Amino acid sequence: MVTNEKTLWELLWEYDPNGLIVVNEDMTIAVVNPAFCKMFKITADEMVGKPAVALLGTVDEFQRVWEKNEVIRGKEKEYPKYDLYVRQVMFSIRDQNAIACIMVDITDEWQRKKELLELKRETVAKVNEVVDNQMKVAQEIAGLLGETTAETKVSLLKILKLVEGETL
Repeated sequence: MVTNEKTLWELLWEYDPNGLIVVNEDMTIAVVNPAFCKMFKITADEMVGKPAVALLGTVDEFQRVWEKNEVIRGKEKEYPKYDLYVRQVMFSIRDQNAIACIMVDITDEWQRKKELLELKRETVAKVNEVVDNQMKVAQEIAGLLGETTAETKVSLLKILKLVEGETL
């Protein structure tokens, strides 16, 4: 058991598989953990002290969390530049003048959802194509039946005229 509380928190920070970022109230990156660095393919030294907008593209949610002192849970966000899709939890730490964000990498889950959606679209398109072809064939069959029925009627009328002509 770790007896030094600081060491425990440092270990949690280092080994947490979720990306952790803390920005100051002026939207400058204060701290990032190794998982965050891996997600965004950067080093902590490259980003600490830099504007968060430079890495994240937008800091609107961070500003809202700070201004309204609210917590955002379960917000999903895509970072296409990094091939990354995350579920975020954001909250302010007022006594530290900071906003923290925990990012859970759900890129694989999101990719599976996209693939499933594409498969569904393809299936619907194929079903529509099959139904259209069946309707086309049914119309052709109906046309052929109509033609043969008309030919049969003409032939029967000729026979009727012949039979009527012989009986008169």
